[in-house]
Amino acid sequence: MSQSDSFINEVTEEVRRDRLKALMRRYGWIVALVVVVALVAAGGYELRKVMANSRAEELGDAILAALENDELDARQDALQAIEARSTGGKAVVAFLTAAAEARSGENDAAVARLEEIAGDGDLPVIYRQIAAFKALTLQGETLPPAERRQRFEALATPGAPLRLLAQEQLALIDIEENEREAAIERLQELRNDAEAPADLQQRAARVIVALGGSVTDGPSGRADTEPGEG
Repeated sequence: MSQSDSFINEVTEEVRRDRLKALMRRYGWIVALVVVVALVAAGGYELRKVMANSRAEELGDAILAALENDELDARQDALQAIEARSTGGKAVVAFLTAAAEARSGENDAAVARLEEIAGDGDLPVIYRQIAAFKALTLQGETLPPAERRQRFEALATPGAPLRLLAQEQLALIDIEENEREAAIERLQELRNDAEAPADLQQRAARVIVALGGSVTDGPSGRADTEPGEG
């Protein structure tokens, strides 16, 4: 490879990286999801190694171009026009299309698309569970709490990739059903879980305090349910 070709490749990769960073700031979980599933599919390789394949580069560029559309309808049209060749690529495009539909207020269409991903046995578990989780969060006002609880419990089993986020949702259902102490206990367990990221622990602590509980540390995972002073 000549020096000029190498320079062009470096610039191209830098442009892709800058575009991805900008879209991460703009779309949050949507673009983060692309990164997560790409890394999982690659068995932990860096995203740039995944994109080394020419077809993957084309798919990535098409996705980035679609997400840069400010108009929601144009973004949906661009995403739906993408022809992904791999099963994983199709799933990523479906995730993003569902996100665009949800932002447009087309919740039923988004849920149907996500549930289709969740039920696809050819996809890795992580894809399916992310889809199931997101579909449930979009149905907070339409599914009865008991049904949402049952489905989130299935995602909260030990070893499940989204168990901590599912536990957080279960705590919110506890609150919805006026089960204050159950919610505090569940949130305290989240705070004391060694695998829980800092932002999740902080969210749990804030809700505990809002419920009148005291934030505690320790292996018991139980919270003092008396309101804290101050």
